[in-house]
Amino acid sequence: MRIHVIAVSGTGMGSLAGLLVELGHTVTGSDTAFYPPMGPALREWGVQCFQGFDDAHIERAKPDLVIVGNVCRRDNPEVVAAQRRGYELLHIADALRRFALPNTSPLVVAGTHGKTTVSALCAHLLDRAGLAPGFLIGGVPQSLGRGFRSAGPRKLATVHGQSQIARRTPFVLEGDEYDTAFFEKTAKFLHYGAEVAIITSLEHDHIDIYPTFESYRDAFVRFVEGLPEDGLLVAHAGDPAVVEVALRSRAPIAWYALEGEDTHGQAPHWWAAPAGSDASGTSFDLYAGGVAAGRFASPLPGRHNVANATAALAVAAQGYGVPVHQLARPLASFGGVKRRQELLGTPGGVAVYDDFAHHPTAVAETLSALRTRHPQGQLIALFEPRSATACRRIHQEAYGKAFDAADRVLLAPVGRPELPDDEKLDTRALADTLRERGKEAVAFESLDGIVQLLVSVAEPGDTIAVLSNGAFGGIHGQLVAALGER
Repeated sequence: MRIHVIAVSGTGMGSLAGLLVELGHTVTGSDTAFYPPMGPALREWGVQCFQGFDDAHIERAKPDLVIVGNVCRRDNPEVVAAQRRGYELLHIADALRRFALPNTSPLVVAGTHGKTTVSALCAHLLDRAGLAPGFLIGGVPQSLGRGFRSAGPRKLATVHGQSQIARRTPFVLEGDEYDTAFFEKTAKFLHYGAEVAIITSLEHDHIDIYPTFESYRDAFVRFVEGLPEDGLLVAHAGDPAVVEVALRSRAPIAWYALEGEDTHGQAPHWWAAPAGSDASGTSFDLYAGGVAAGRFASPLPGRHNVANATAALAVAAQGYGVPVHQLARPLASFGGVKRRQELLGTPGGVAVYDDFAHHPTAVAETLSALRTRHPQGQLIALFEPRSATACRRIHQEAYGKAFDAADRVLLAPVGRPELPDDEKLDTRALADTLRERGKEAVAFESLDGIVQLLVSVAEPGDTIAVLSNGAFGGIHGQLVAALGER
């Protein structure tokens, strides 16, 4: 089939295009720009790319159907042209359900934080266990090489799970709660037909489409209410909002928690007690149903990553029947995810990390984990408030505390300068707050001068965390190069 993808260079849509090629389709795509890494990757995967949005691209592609990214408005020239010519329009979830998910068991990982890491962990563990899972993840697991794969023939013949669902090949999906397309304004994760699900955490996010926490939470309520009775919901008992939502599920609930957490009246079947943390990662003792399942090691730093690992272990064992003792070695071999505490290099003896963190909770967890991994030297945070939520003043106070683990904080300009001043995050006021809390803090009016300042203040043995959910003007590469040249 010939398929054209409008807005193809985003992480999700680009991976979908690659997946469709892998499934045997001829794929074309268009977008305003094709920056690395997605632009070169699309061409490597065999996707023919058209620059910009133009109705002539529809004529050139001659598709059988068109997939529309959620960034597209109804007046997009290619959308208009496709509708005029009578082509069927699909959104990303439609496409997955039609082409990738039949005869699989959809495993959807949802929650405000940790979705990408937990999705990657699930795909890695299930792959190493021989279940040949398909996956579509908003990041690139280092051990799997890319963010997508079609489901393959499973090698694990004996299934110990309680559900018939476990007998089908899993397909791991990062469950985005953002809206689906201009013609379908509900959350993407409602359209995947999840049979097994994980909910990691719930905090108000995406305030451009969910103006209140209640509206945000209600999307997750609809999600869990859609799980089948013979499915499974793995839910974090340490998060009160997750507990409230999970109890609406018809599917059985497998609670998980960490030692010391308030479990809000629930008795976790999966319970992890952190045992140690150093530069190589973390170790923890895992208990299943009150019985010791052994000590596990993860290369990922931070207490939050112990919780992430516990969720993935729970779903692999209880959801898909992998004996838990067979998961220790695969967990230890997990290589992490690009842009999630990804070490870009140590130029001039300075460790430079790239991380997607932008919500205050994610910023705090990431910096705390890096401080644990690098207890010596300065920890310098470079933060770009770019997402719809990060740009707004709703988290002004929370950001004041989010950088407590850092010694020095550099704040880039807000990524949406068009926002009204009374709605926009005030980075100057945030810098004042951080200085009051004992930090060296600077708010920049532009990206100019950031790299130069970092080069002047960073010493061998220091750590720099670049925190942004966007490209950040290519500052990552500029910084690594400048530190290496001094």
